[in-house]
Amino acid sequence: MLRDLRRSTRLRVAAAAALSSMIALGAIGVVFVVQTQDRLEATATYTAKQRVYRIQELLNAGTPVDKINSRVPDLLYEILDREGKRVASCPATWNGKPLIARAESAGTGFTDFRLYDVDRNQREPMNCLAELQEYAYRDKPEQLDESQPIPLYNAMGYSEDQRYVVYAAATIDAAALTAAETTRTLLLVGIPLVSLLIGVIAWFAVRSSLRPVEALRREVAEISGHDLGRRVPEPGGRDEIPRLAATMNTMLDRLDTAMTRQVQFTADASHELRTPLTSMRNQLEVLLTYPDQIEWRPSCENALLDVTRMEELVADLLLLSKVEAAETGLVPVPLAEIVAACLDGREPREGVTIESDVDRAAVVLGHRTRLTRLLRNLVDNAERHATSSVRVTVSIVDDDCVLTVADDGAGIPEEDAERVFDRFVRLDDGRDRDEGGSGLGLAIVAEIAHAHGGTVSAEGSVLTVRLPRVES
Repeated sequence: MLRDLRRSTRLRVAAAAALSSMIALGAIGVVFVVQTQDRLEATATYTAKQRVYRIQELLNAGTPVDKINSRVPDLLYEILDREGKRVASCPATWNGKPLIARAESAGTGFTDFRLYDVDRNQREPMNCLAELQEYAYRDKPEQLDESQPIPLYNAMGYSEDQRYVVYAAATIDAAALTAAETTRTLLLVGIPLVSLLIGVIAWFAVRSSLRPVEALRREVAEISGHDLGRRVPEPGGRDEIPRLAATMNTMLDRLDTAMTRQVQFTADASHELRTPLTSMRNQLEVLLTYPDQIEWRPSCENALLDVTRMEELVADLLLLSKVEAAETGLVPVPLAEIVAACLDGREPREGVTIESDVDRAAVVLGHRTRLTRLLRNLVDNAERHATSSVRVTVSIVDDDCVLTVADDGAGIPEEDAERVFDRFVRLDDGRDRDEGGSGLGLAIVAEIAHAHGGTVSAEGSVLTVRLPRVES
């Protein structure tokens, strides 16, 4: 059961949907978080630069260093003299170490600051602590750990007289950072949940989509070899399911046709071979029973005739089975060449002449050997029933190539005009197996004509085949 579930299309599609959505959403989330962090850091760095410019303006305007803090008590800054000694800062640190680390050569830098470094005994106003405390208290207002580092994004500059180095810093906006961290947490939790939801939706969507397929499968599974006439229902719509049902019905049509042909072939062979086999058996049994009273040569000659008749019958049946299959390798064939191949060197029976009238522009797309067999069967049939003449005509009518074979015999009765093209049909004047053939000649003609997209008809003593014409 578990193995079948792992092989299930629904599970594979659902897992693929969930995994792909997780990868896609995760990539989008990472890009979003990184870009948000970059924007927050860039904003903090820009704020630090603006603070440096403000202090520089005060120094350049002649404001004493010890008065800077009263003018900008809310800024995070540090001023050093030429010897690197700190002369002013907000806030002041109790251990005397620099408040802000040295900036990079590009004029900006980054340092970590801790609240426990602040000198609480400083008398000057330190409104700048509000910014640090707002950042530190943003997520833990009741349990502040003053040893936790506060990231400062700093910038540097020089006073106009080059006496002082000015450093200023800024923290990331606490509210914006809190929103970004909340968004990151939501993404970490939400992306797997959304991916799982997408997988579940994909599971049910595929299950719903495959329900008609499962119905088709059950329907096809119930169709046995003896029930090929059944067809699966074709649902409405234009998606893949109706096309699948139509394809299955087409396949069932082909299987039904193939099975019918196989059954018909078997029935035809068994029916037609029974007579010569019975004749051979009787002759051989009589010869063995009365070896001194029966001459063996006539019996063997009769048996040989039966063998020849069976050989011809089997060849015709095999030809029919091949003709019924799909035609391949079709090429343009001039019917004039077919008539020439059939009639040149042919010796009709005594008292019968064969004439032809061929339009050389008549070209069809077909199988040369099969078309030659078609015409030969028509001429054989006409010659067998003709009184004195047979005429073969090839013409072009309504963009079709029309092949006509006529004789001056009694002709086919109107009621037999369609039946004559069935298998093993022999009319009253042609029932002699020795003279009338196996009864497959005109059936082969009809099958070859249909395989080439044409039609065949009989009217009296005139047999007509119409085939689609192609340009030579």
